[in-house]
Amino acid sequence: MNLELLWVLALLLTTVALFVANRPRMDVVALLVIVALPLSGVLDVSQALAGFSDANVILLAALFVIGDGLVRTGIAYRLGDWLVARAGNSETRLLLLLMLVVAGLGSVMSSTGVVAIFIPVVLSVANRLHLSPRRLMMPLSFAGLISGMLTLVATAPNVVVHSELVRHGQSGFGFFSFTPFGLVILVLGIGYMLIARRWLGPAQHDTPDHAARRTLRDLIRDYQLAGRERRLRLNPGSALIGRSLAELNLRQTQGLNVVAIERYRHFRRKLISPDATTELHEGDVLLVDLFAPGIGLLGFYQEAGLESLPLRGDYFLDQSHEVGMAEVILPPDSALLGKSLIAQEFRSRHDLSVIGLRRDHQALSDNLLEEKLRVGDTLLVIGTWKSIRLLQAQARNFLVLSLPAEIDEVAPAASQAPFALFSLAVMVVLMVSGLVPNVLAALIGCLLMGATRCIDMDSAYRSIHWQSLLLIVGMLPFALALDKTGGIALAVQGLVRLLGGAGPCAILAGLFAVTALIGLFISNTATAVLMAPVAIATAQQLGASPYPFAMIVALAASSAFMTPVSSPVNTLVLGPGQYRFGDFVRIGVPFTLLVMVVSALLVPWLLPLHP
Repeated sequence: MNLELLWVLALLLTTVALFVANRPRMDVVALLVIVALPLSGVLDVSQALAGFSDANVILLAALFVIGDGLVRTGIAYRLGDWLVARAGNSETRLLLLLMLVVAGLGSVMSSTGVVAIFIPVVLSVANRLHLSPRRLMMPLSFAGLISGMLTLVATAPNVVVHSELVRHGQSGFGFFSFTPFGLVILVLGIGYMLIARRWLGPAQHDTPDHAARRTLRDLIRDYQLAGRERRLRLNPGSALIGRSLAELNLRQTQGLNVVAIERYRHFRRKLISPDATTELHEGDVLLVDLFAPGIGLLGFYQEAGLESLPLRGDYFLDQSHEVGMAEVILPPDSALLGKSLIAQEFRSRHDLSVIGLRRDHQALSDNLLEEKLRVGDTLLVIGTWKSIRLLQAQARNFLVLSLPAEIDEVAPAASQAPFALFSLAVMVVLMVSGLVPNVLAALIGCLLMGATRCIDMDSAYRSIHWQSLLLIVGMLPFALALDKTGGIALAVQGLVRLLGGAGPCAILAGLFAVTALIGLFISNTATAVLMAPVAIATAQQLGASPYPFAMIVALAASSAFMTPVSSPVNTLVLGPGQYRFGDFVRIGVPFTLLVMVVSALLVPWLLPLHP
């Protein structure tokens, strides 16, 4: 063992110790590594900085942008809505669905990209269900890693091992050769995380009462809005088609306040904030506040050709990505004092409807629009989030008390959602087909997102998690340093000598263990490149089929569960999950050992050692 290798190993151990201590920050440690390796003479400056030009780093940055585009267009939150709707209030069902969906998507596209996309989804769902993100982020990363075991193209190590088999004159693996093993490990992972989540902290997110923000549900309760919502569709032949809201005067004649209109054009749904001049079209769906419930409306519905549609949430909560509410108080010098909302033409001026009025902490329900406003009255307005933000600028007449927590989930480019899906589909097709390298496919997706206004340049730069990128860039030189100083070759030779006379299952378990350990320090792709020839050579020496030995290396290369730096997937969830280095060690090491045992038993059973 030469002095250079001893230095690299000492530096590696020091780096791991600093990661465990979490002081200084991990990205700072990574920068120190970049400085230390060339100063010691092990690598030159260009080799130490090679990570900045690594295609995987660019790919990761591009996928951050793609993920933010899905958030800005509301697609990510719609996935969260779907998960919440299917999971209900069950954390167990949520965890199960989350891991299944992520693993399924990751089997045909980059697992790093899938996890990057789902991070904001998981944070949103955790917030809505008052769950700690710590209990969901690690299952998310584990599902992303397991997805690499499901198909041939799911991760680069699978392709590397396949290519090595072909190079040795074998037919290689098929597209679904990995699927039986991946499905078993996925089921194992779901069961394990259902048990291990208790080690990640309490289920409920511990938020101080004074820091809690009011939600739309709180406003619905305080202003007694429950039961007042209606969704009415204009059927063909309706007497309302082609007439304006001012002409119909539904508020005065029927007690109906149209707060928004769903209109479909070219297979796209658009939500319209109506005013007095808005004309109604066939097929329009009116979101109506029924502030005069005493009026009989069944006869009017039939005469007007209106069809009552089922509701999908309390007082239009299902529309909260586009339609919001806010409380507004009137200051002493407001021009609205002493006047009614009708006299002020509030909706025509501000593109908002007033659906609630509280006076002396009591919600008023009668003659709301005719009520003359007083100092201290609190109005509840409903409309687009954009109109609500504009109201904040009119401080002389209005004072917006607070914006509900749901405004954090507003999609500023919701109308561009179809283009975001198209951009994502193009990226996935290019990745799956292999027409271009993955990094180019991701960059093409980013350019499409920008060209279709799903994301702007400022948002794109803000979406990139630079700390994660620096951490990865700083760890990449270790692969070259270990290889250059002979550390990898020494480990491989020792493995062959140590396991040469052991039984087949023990040899497979040993190959898995060594591959997983090497993968702690270098990329899983580089690990597969180094270990695949060793696995096939071992099979030839034993006179066995090379397929089970190649498969065990591929599975081990994807089993990067043990540290937050062993895979970009783990690095991504480190910050959002508020994890420390030791959290991954505590949860990941037992699961890796479990996967090793299952793989060592399952691989020779499904892929016989002797053909």
